[in-house]
Amino acid sequence: MFDVSLLIERQLNDLDADQVVALHEGLDDTVRYHLLLPVESSSAVLMSSMGSLGGQVVPLSEPGALEDVQDSLDRAGQAELDASAALLTQRGQQFTATITEDDPIEALVALVESTGSSEVIILTEPHVVKEFLHIDWESRAQRKLDVPSIRLLEHVPFDAQR
Repeated sequence: MFDVSLLIERQLNDLDADQVVALHEGLDDTVRYHLLLPVESSSAVLMSSMGSLGGQVVPLSEPGALEDVQDSLDRAGQAELDASAALLTQRGQQFTATITEDDPIEALVALVESTGSSEVIILTEPHVVKEFLHIDWESRAQRKLDVPSIRLLEHVPFDAQR
């Protein structure tokens, strides 16, 4: 079995799934993908929205409102993950799929260790400033992992990623 951890920033589309699978065509081993999709925590969303309101505290009028926000974030993340997993199923691939509220790179490191993954694929949209500062997911992952990693741009064909 050849295990590949796949950190995705958002739902895969057909092109993404085709390209990920194409990277492993011709392997003698069966490939199993381990999808990981980070979701924001409700407290991070609340802090972000408070900052955009000029630091004004917005009271949560209903008991359990924060939990409702988190439940909504988790449901949306799970729907994206399920749709991504369905694309791998359509291509006859084996996989596991997980959402996480934890730091994406810490969760990725734990996933690689728990699955014994031989490689990592990080699928994100371009983040020019983070890439320049080497604080993007790929740069952070390379500092923490002892397995090969590759970054692909979401929804962009291979030949346009140069």
